[in-house]
Amino acid sequence: MKRRYFINKITSSTIFGLSFPLSSFNNTDLNIKKITILHTNDVHSHIDPFPKNDPLNPLAGGVIARAKLINDIKKENPLTLVFDAGDIFQGTPYFNFFKGEIELKLMSKLGYNASTLGNHEFDNGINQLAKSMEHANFPFINSNYYLKNTPLENKIETYKIFVLDGIKIGVFGIGIELKGLVDDKLYNGVKYLDPIEISLEMTNKLKHEKSCDIIICLSHLGYDTGYNEGKMCDIFLAKKTKDIDLIIGGHSHTFMKKPITFKNLIGKNVILNQVGCYGLSLGKIDFYLSEVIKQKSSINLDI
Repeated sequence: MKRRYFINKITSSTIFGLSFPLSSFNNTDLNIKKITILHTNDVHSHIDPFPKNDPLNPLAGGVIARAKLINDIKKENPLTLVFDAGDIFQGTPYFNFFKGEIELKLMSKLGYNASTLGNHEFDNGINQLAKSMEHANFPFINSNYYLKNTPLENKIETYKIFVLDGIKIGVFGIGIELKGLVDDKLYNGVKYLDPIEISLEMTNKLKHEKSCDIIICLSHLGYDTGYNEGKMCDIFLAKKTKDIDLIIGGHSHTFMKKPITFKNLIGKNVILNQVGCYGLSLGKIDFYLSEVIKQKSSINLDI
């Protein structure tokens, strides 16, 4: 008999350089399983911590601090996945000199499971992006860029399913429209497809065809970018789709102390989270699942 698990609780938080218990949820049911999702966005090639004399973030961030956090959390809960919502590249000399190689090698060592594409991934052109991706031992996921006959064809996955202790986590990715953000010649051949339409296709596949227990969207649309003008953003994505449990956002550099819950197309909750930029924070979402019920918890971790 095929088992289906249901989200019983979700918790979230922001941690300042260390890991701590996230909720008072008492797991007395041995059948309840905890899945932890860690995430970053818009790191922009910030490998080192900020300098000691930085007026806003002295000694904050850095890959070493993030690595310790990730390792500590994985020791606490081996059922942990690590994702990035795009704009890994551009922002420090590391990118100028190494063209993304350092960033992707370090993310691989940190144990990232997947990333979506941000607009800055195209800053050195689509050919260089395809070449740089060879340094990543994790997949890039994007569902709404049509990539046929481009250097990225067969290099980007439209979705990915991770199975942890019998729990199926389906992940898909949504990218921002590149026109106006990136020089046309740098993404030549890439066609932007409607995020809402594609998301509905992806969730239908992941939930009904692939029987996923959790569905996550890695989005680089921006939290509320142009929302008042009716432009596409994560808020619209949350409200006009269904069956997404968590949207991990990027692009707008929005520092959220805790995730926000929206009602989706059919009136069910979808959680939206984003953790600013430059590797200063690490998002942490805990899903507690059982074979009977549904629930959630989350925090954002400052580094």
